[in-house]
Amino acid sequence: MTALEMPQRLPLWQRVLFAVPLFGWMARDAANAQPEDLYYTAAAIFSMWGCAILLFGLPGLYIPALLMVPLMFLILVLISRG
Repeated sequence: MTALEMPQRLPLWQRVLFAVPLFGWMARDAANAQPEDLYYTAAAIFSMWGCAILLFGLPGLYIPALLMVPLMFLILVLISRG
């Protein structure tokens, strides 16, 4: 046992994700979350979706929802496996 605890090195996928400027900052906040940070992260995601709707119109509404379909299928498979 040493007096100095060295922090664990993050896996490669987390280092790459956290290096992306806008999304990495939000992902780092979500990974090291305090209870109130999760509300701020959800508000930021919905705000970005709203900005996409204002900027691109209906495709800004539909495309993120369509991209969530494979994620929901994955969640359903994981839930059914127990």
